Amino acid sequence: MNKKVSIIGAGMTGSTTAHWLAEREIADIVLVDVVEGMPQGKALDMQEAMPVIGKDVSITGSNEYGPTEGSDIVVITAGLPRKPGMSRDDLLAANTEIVGKVADETLKLSPNAIYIVLTNPLDVMTYLTWKKTGLAPNRVIGQAGILDSARMRAFVAMELGVSVVNINCYVLGGHGDSMVPLTRHSNVAGVPLHKTMPKERLDAIVERTRKGGGEIVSLLKQGSAFYAPSAGIAQMVEAILKDKQLIVPAAVYMKGEYGLNGIYFGAPAQLGANGVEKVIEYELNDEEIAELKKSAEGVAANIAALGL
Repeated sequence: MNKKVSIIGAGMTGSTTAHWLAEREIADIVLVDVVEGMPQGKALDMQEAMPVIGKDVSITGSNEYGPTEGSDIVVITAGLPRKPGMSRDDLLAANTEIVGKVADETLKLSPNAIYIVLTNPLDVMTYLTWKKTGLAPNRVIGQAGILDSARMRAFVAMELGVSVVNINCYVLGGHGDSMVPLTRHSNVAGVPLHKTMPKERLDAIVERTRKGGGEIVSLLKQGSAFYAPSAGIAQMVEAILKDKQLIVPAAVYMKGEYGLNGIYFGAPAQLGANGVEKVIEYELNDEEIAELKKSAEGVAANIAALGL
């Protein structure tokens, strides 16, 4: 029997996630959305593309949760996107209701699933999904660190004219303006990042990384980023289904790592068949610790606002 991945929210991010996954041919896919006909149409369109790319994948669209039964992974992208001038935190109230319902409905049909959350505010919605499902925290993960780190890698590649394959960047912390790009731990083919460019250029890249999502929102005018976020989800899904033990930045439940407890927060996570197999701890200096603590305080405040 094929693995099954259900994606709740068939907008640009959800449907593009399905596209990335279909190309990988690692699971059958179910797209669910409240908009009548939309997930069905997108699923059929993708299904008709499979003969062209030579992939034997089943792609189903639905306005109901029934077809998600027995999912190995449930991806939550449903929620309101940001508009120009909005922060991720501005979406807290509206998306709490949406994500809470999704968690309740999908758990009934797929009690053994691993959840990957992308809805903003990311860290808080991941925490909400964990609380609503009652699952072990290793089975609920947020996708943000891959995205933030990929943005930083892209900006470094643009600056230096080097292949992205040679660039390793690590962004920890909450998925917001207080995220913590670890320039000291990042490198280009093993060369520390700070030795590859002047400090002012590196500082500019750090700031652009922090504002990366907002930059795209302001350009699009309607909606937010979807190519890079969905590629990040696909990488996580593949790591779990293939038990790759891949280490990536992700929003994970903190149990004392980096001095943090009881919140979902961006940290390096080893992903395998059980979801989060291990949280990796880097050695941080005082400045990095202070930035991480500040970021954690913001996430904790938003979690507290949920009143759970």
